Amino acid sequence: MSSKFKGIPDTGADDIISRPDLRRIAELIESGSRVLDLGCGNGEFLHYLKKVKNIRPLGVDLDAEMVGACVTRGIPVIHGDLNSKLDFLQDQSFDCVLLTRVLQELAHPEEILQEVTRIGRRGLVGFINFGHIRNRMQLFFAGRMPRGKNLPYEWYDTPNIHLGTIRDFRELCARLDIEIMRSFPIGRERSYLDVKLPNLLAHACIFEIRSRKH
Repeated sequence: MSSKFKGIPDTGADDIISRPDLRRIAELIESGSRVLDLGCGNGEFLHYLKKVKNIRPLGVDLDAEMVGACVTRGIPVIHGDLNSKLDFLQDQSFDCVLLTRVLQELAHPEEILQEVTRIGRRGLVGFINFGHIRNRMQLFFAGRMPRGKNLPYEWYDTPNIHLGTIRDFRELCARLDIEIMRSFPIGRERSYLDVKLPNLLAHACIFEIRSRKH
């Protein structure tokens, strides 16, 4: 799941915290908490959180190169496939589970969301909004699959196999009996309109979720 950090130079915290979704997630992490990052990439974000929030981190990633990068940074990591059950992780064993810009790459998004809320007391899910107005305009006027800063891939060479909107995500959580505690639309300026019309104007969104069963 290394695409999570695609385009972020491996030079330190400034490059991470300049990305609005990761900055918002960092603000929501409690100091000293136990944090699991599913699809952790090279471990740079967990390393940052460990330094600034003193978290106890664990990462999971399928890419062996990314796993090696985590080990180099001193981040505990498991080489694992998020398309499989995460039975090796106990119920409610983490204060927070992160899933950022990974959901759209997985074969069964509904299953990983259930795992997030099973394993963690809460989850923070970073979701790319394919319903953003620029994507709609590219489809409508150009008749082509959208491309841009947040969608840098060609349609035939993309890890994104599920295209969903903020509204779609909310409906899926309702079907899965997952509570959305808070949501944080990510727009160009975090403007009033981004908050009022997130499905149209937010290019991404952070959802704080938890299971209604625990």
